[in-house]
Parts: sequence; structure tokens; C-alpha cells
Amino acid sequence: MDHYSTLGIPRTASPEEIKKAYRKLAMEHHPDRGGDNAKFQEISVAYNTLSDPDKKSAYDNPQPQFSGFNFGPNGFDFQDIFRAFNQQTSPFEAYARQQNQQQQMYRTRVTVSLVDAYNGTEQVLKLNTPQGLKVVNLKLPRGVKTGDNMRYDNVVNGAILLIEFVVLSDLRFDRRDNVLYANLPISVLDLIVGTTIQFTTIGKKTLEVTIKPGTQPYMQLKIPGEGMPSRNGGVGDQILLLKPFIPDNIDNDIIESIKRTYTK
Repeated sequence: MDHYSTLGIPRTASPEEIKKAYRKLAMEHHPDRGGDNAKFQEISVAYNTLSDPDKKSAYDNPQPQFSGFNFGPNGFDFQDIFRAFNQQTSPFEAYARQQNQQQQMYRTRVTVSLVDAYNGTEQVLKLNTPQGLKVVNLKLPRGVKTGDNMRYDNVVNGAILLIEFVVLSDLRFDRRDNVLYANLPISVLDLIVGTTIQFTTIGKKTLEVTIKPGTQPYMQLKIPGEGMPSRNGGVGDQILLLKPFIPDNIDNDIIESIKRTYTK
């Protein structure tokens, strides 16, 4: 899968162009809007890689790798290394084969909504194993991020399970590390005279947000401790961006008063 093709952008695309393409496709394919979850997952993974300078650099400049290695459900096959060098035997082959026989490894990717990443959740995971279909109940940690990996030992018949997480983007909240951003629509009149607006956090708290008289449009208001939790402890902040709008119906007396004020 080519991440640039997934987002429909050239390799010379700027960070702004990458973000713009992602937002457009995310709105189009988001599962909450009836989009295809698999396609949305591809878009999220592509954006997560290309929007991070380090990940983008590693993706654009891959290191040489040996071909023919097996990353199947039983994990990495060390024997392929020696086959790549056309060697028939190796002192490590017997050890590698023994290790594979002793402990199998399964790899999978799990998608999580941003709300579930905030709350922590449980998922039922189905694995196809040589012993048949196995159902595993997983408890996912709070604060998990796209690209995070977790290892579960002895999940199925003593096997190791490696999980890579993909956190889906949210239509209301924009996550940047553990800080959440959200737009707060507000009338220009309320910006002028001041008001109090209710805001519901990702944790379902309803807060009273005070807007002081004379507040400028597009200001950012910070609500400490109402962002995403960290897997290492602590909680990020919630940032509100004041997005002004002009009310559809404004009393003529208000309009005339504004005119008189600005024509003095």
C-alpha cells in the first residue's frame, strides 16, 4: 500500500496539503458517515505516517531489507535469513526451529475509536490458529495511540500476541499527542458582549465556558486536564477554538446601534 496514493497526493506534497487531503477523505469515508471502515483505516494509517516527520522520513527512505522473510501468523522465520544467503545449514537453524515450535507468535492490527481510546475498552479478538479459531478477550489501555504496540503473553496455548493499534479520527475532536482540539461555534454578538457556553468533553463532562466581553474571534481557550490520558500517567488539555458566525436574525435596533457606534 502506497500512502501517497492512498491520500491521492504527490510525494512532494507539503504538510498542509497532506492534512487537507486527509481531512477530505476522512470526512468522505468515516464509518460514522456510512463509509467503509477498511478504507478509513488505510487513510488513517497513511496520514499517521506522512504527518509525522520522523515516520515520513523512514517511509520515504527505507533501509535495505532481506527478501523472502516470513512474517506470517507464526512470527518471524529465522530460517529465511539463511536461505536468503543460499545456505543449506546453519548452527542457528535448529535453535530457531525449536523456538518457533516452543512459542508461536501472532500479529494483528486493532482499530479503536478515539472515545474508546479515551475510556479504555474491551474487545473480542478472533484468531485463526493451527488448533482452530480462538476467541481472545482483550482489555485495551486508556490513552492508546496509532502506532502503539502491545505484547500479550500466553494468550492462546502459550503463544505471544503482538497488537498494533490504529485509533480512528473523530469528527468532533482533533488529537495531537494527548491534547485535544475542538471548534466552538459562537455568535459574534456573544464575543462582543460576553456569554457562557456549555461544552461537553470527550469524557462526557458538561462544562460552563465563560467568554469575556470583547473576546477576539479564533482565540484558543484551554481547559486543563480534559484531553487524552497518557499510558504513562497524566492527562492532556482540551483546547477550544472560537469559530465566529453571524446570527441569521439580528434585531434592527442592534444593527442601528452598531452603525451609530462606528460612524461617530
